[in-house]
Amino acid sequence: MKFLSKPFEQLSDEELMSKAAHGSEPALTFLYQRYSGPMLRYFYRMLWQDKSKAEDFLHDFFLKILERKQSFDASRKFSTWAYSIAHNMCKNEYRKQNFRQAMNGHHVKQELSPEIITGPLDDRSFKESLQRILMEEGSDIQSMFALRYELEMEVAEISQVLQCPEGTIKSRLFYTVVRLKYRIAK
Repeated sequence: MKFLSKPFEQLSDEELMSKAAHGSEPALTFLYQRYSGPMLRYFYRMLWQDKSKAEDFLHDFFLKILERKQSFDASRKFSTWAYSIAHNMCKNEYRKQNFRQAMNGHHVKQELSPEIITGPLDDRSFKESLQRILMEEGSDIQSMFALRYELEMEVAEISQVLQCPEGTIKSRLFYTVVRLKYRIAK
């Protein structure tokens, strides 16, 4: 009797990564299909809404997955491991940008004029205002907000990705939402 394995589309992320770590290209293809969209959105939000930079980072992200495939611990969630890599890539890019600005003698802080919103917001205006305000909050808050409210990660998983206590994550998310409500309602 021949042993039948589950089709790739039925495998968990962890099972796919384990197969990919052992050289399975179809498993890696399925991981790419599952994660390319959410990762592209994450990079787009975190990297100044620069689509080409986000696409480059997505490509580099999957190269890093391949390079580090042996370091994946199958007893942990793949998504936590993957978003930790993505978060660190963004942090490195912020450092690189800050270094470039310092070397050019410019400490350019992106000045965003507060938008006075009168009347009801349409969806597009709301998203634009939200994005503008989040950019002012800094990279850690942007990342935390994107992981929680766009990618719908649990606080415990965000805590692992950002290597920060759960209580701190909850507190920062709460106060970020309070600030956002106040600033958008202005």
